[in-house]
Parts: sequence; structure tokens; C-alpha cells
Amino acid sequence: MMSAVDLVRAIRARTVSCAEVMATFLDHIGRVNPRVNALVSLQQADALMQQARVRDAQLARGEYLGRMHGLPHAVKDLAFTAGIRTTRGSPLLDAVPDHDSILVERLKAEGAILIGKTNTAELGLGSQTYNPVFGTTLNAYHPGKTAGGSSGGAAAALALRMVPLADGSDRMGSLRNPAAYNNVFGFRPSPGRVPAAGEELFLDHLSEWGAMGRSIPDVALLMSVIAGPDLRAPLATGEDAADFLGPLERSLNGVRLGWLGDLGGYLAVEPGVLELCRSACRAFEKLGCSVEEASLPCSPATLWEAWLTLRHWLVAGDLEALYREPVSRARLKPEARW
Repeated sequence: MMSAVDLVRAIRARTVSCAEVMATFLDHIGRVNPRVNALVSLQQADALMQQARVRDAQLARGEYLGRMHGLPHAVKDLAFTAGIRTTRGSPLLDAVPDHDSILVERLKAEGAILIGKTNTAELGLGSQTYNPVFGTTLNAYHPGKTAGGSSGGAAAALALRMVPLADGSDRMGSLRNPAAYNNVFGFRPSPGRVPAAGEELFLDHLSEWGAMGRSIPDVALLMSVIAGPDLRAPLATGEDAADFLGPLERSLNGVRLGWLGDLGGYLAVEPGVLELCRSACRAFEKLGCSVEEASLPCSPATLWEAWLTLRHWLVAGDLEALYREPVSRARLKPEARW
């Protein structure tokens, strides 16, 4: 029930052991996960407990790996994890990688223990989390509602306290909408803040990796681990990840916030939602902010056409080989073929 920030402090101070933390989380996961299907490819409990004991032994020798030391963590099932099954939610891509993504490298370097993966929409495409490999992830608060997507497994697992922190990727809300639907915080950072190295290094910045937490300090904690430059990602920004460890307190007097709403009626929104959001904006005004009605510098329809062109092109670059073969094309979800 502790925040991630408090849990990190407790582990470092050795008021709780890494083995105690792991045993507690695994017990909780065993009770809760079967109801929501948020965590997948879970690793063997004995092996995880052994890793936790190794982390305790390191602490006893004065070896503290970093802010994730001994924390159980599950990575979104789009990121490569050496030795741990990675599927991208597709039976066509189900494999065990021989290397880690940059994000996973950083988590491990800071002492995280990977307990498995978080479920995702098939190929990361879609705002609901279901796929033919692992099935559907349910909402943490209402099993009849969507968990959102494509990072729905991460959000539901975090909300139900099966993990202290969660990562996710976001191309068009894939980290933010599941966080919102499960009542946690999702942060999609600026392009290049969290480096990623794939086959396309320069143009594929529609999608970014970011962090989820049950509080803003928890989000900042994970960002301090996964952000920062990397030579393998030429467009990664140069800012130090330690920026996220700075104090959150600041004066907001005079800060201008732009409110887009429904883009002047372009977006369909259920009754009451815009009014609720506008009332929430008043909280920022009380803090000293200026909240202004904002508009796009082009028509929403023009923006949408540009988005479709770029996204079709990038998805084609990723999935073209599967699309060209009739057998594998038939096994791609309709949205991927489109």
C-alpha cells in the first residue's frame, strides 16, 4: 500500500527487505491478477525470490544499484526483454528476445527485478487492451468497462497495486487514456526525453515511452530512471534525467494553460464531460494560472489527414513483411491491415 517513493526509501533504509517486498507483491498478484488479466508472462516465483535475496545481499554489502533497487516491475509487452517472452500481443511476433530495449536496460541498471510484462493491445494499435495471445485486460474499478489502451495492462496493474510503478508507450493516448480510465497518472513526455532505438531512428517520434504512477512524485521517480540521452537514439534530448528528482513545489502565478476542449465541436464528447473538465480548470486558476480557450493553428480535419498519412507510413514500415505474405496478413488485426 506504500507509494513507490516511500517503498524506495524503506528498501534503501533496510526497514523492509527486498525479499519481503517481492513475496508481498507476488502474493497480491496471485489473488488479484486472475480477475483482470493485467500482468502476463509472469516469471517463476522461486527465481524472482532468489533475485530479491541477491538484492538484499547487495544492500548488506553496501551496494545500492539505484532508485529501482529491489522493486518488482513489469514492462509493457511492446519492449524487448532479454530472456522474457515478448509478443507485442501478436502470435506472429511471439518470441524470446536476446537483448533488452534501452528502457529495460535502464530499469535493470537501477536494480529493478522484472516480474513479467503488462498486457497491451495487439501490436500496440488501439485504445482497448485485448489480443489473441493473452486475451483482454479489464478495468481495475469495473470489470465491465475497458481498461483503455494500448497500455491497459500497465494501468490496471498499477491501480490494483500489483506493481509500484508502470511504464508505457503512447502514440495517440496509449499511455494517457488507460491511466485516466484506471484513476492513475500517465505522463507522455516530449519527443526524445525517453530514448528508444528501433529500425527507424529519425522519423518515428509519433510514439514516446513514458511513466505511470499513483502520484506525481512516483511518476517523476520513474522518469528519473528512464529519461536522459543515449548515443543509440540520435534525437534523444540532452537534458539530465535527474531533473525529475527536483522539488515539485513552485509558484504558478502567471502560468498560461491552453484548453482545447472538443476542438470547437469537432470531437464527439459525452454530455457532462466538458463541463466537468472546465470546472477542474478552475482549480488551476486558484493556484495562479491563467486558463485560456485555445485553438489549433490548422483545421482539425487537416491535422487528422496528416496524422493518418504519417501513421499509415510508419506502421507499414514496421509490418510490411507480414502484410505482404497472405498467410500472415490474414492473421493481422483489421486495424493493422487498414
